[in-house]
Amino acid sequence: MIRFSKVIVALLISLTFFPHLIQARSIPDNVSAAVADANRPDTDKQRDVNRKPAETLAFIGVKAGAQVGELLPGGGYFTRLLAKSVGSKGHVYALVTARPANAPADMPDRSLLVRAIAADPNYSNVSVESVSFSKLIVPAPVDLIFTAQNYHDLHNIPELDLVTFNKSVFAALNPGGVYVVLDHSAALGSGTRDTNILHRIDVDVVKKEVEAAGFKFVASSNLLANPSDTRSTKVFDAAVRGHTDQFLLKFRKPGR
Repeated sequence: MIRFSKVIVALLISLTFFPHLIQARSIPDNVSAAVADANRPDTDKQRDVNRKPAETLAFIGVKAGAQVGELLPGGGYFTRLLAKSVGSKGHVYALVTARPANAPADMPDRSLLVRAIAADPNYSNVSVESVSFSKLIVPAPVDLIFTAQNYHDLHNIPELDLVTFNKSVFAALNPGGVYVVLDHSAALGSGTRDTNILHRIDVDVVKKEVEAAGFKFVASSNLLANPSDTRSTKVFDAAVRGHTDQFLLKFRKPGR
């Protein structure tokens, strides 16, 4: 009995102080291969230590053959990872906003980076789709919609109703499909106060809005949590940039 108790204690200690050991064993092969992809640029690989892509994709549950919508992919950090995770039988729709017709000439087209990825033969299962926030439409039903560090900015779009927007995400998913939101944490109880200046959002606001659209909450993860981040500074501040306190939320559309 004493020996058995010691084993239990040792297991609890390992789970508490060395959770990465447990996580490392649970990374699916398709995700491990995606992170090890030799075509990933060094600039992306250098960010892995803070972004923890293997563990993040394992939490999301990206499967080979899945159809994925990546909302506002930015520079494409996750686009390449998703493309390799779903493989040749899967597809990634990089969902970008159309460049405004009246955009200033010096305003950069942020979609150019992900368009370059889609044009790369190594990522032939990626296509770039221009979408409207008023009603998100994906070319085909998808199994997963994922967005990283963008949800707070949706609150900065004039007159955009987030429950209505999330309902369009709901409609774009197959029954049983998953919606995952990763974003910078604001102080609990702050609501949407910090979405514009600090580019952060209260996790409870996201949960409330997404669930109001019909989604069922599945799980959250503190994988990207950083207790030393006070959540009171802009995410671009040199003191926290790249390692802000972040949350991961997973929701599911009821169905199969």
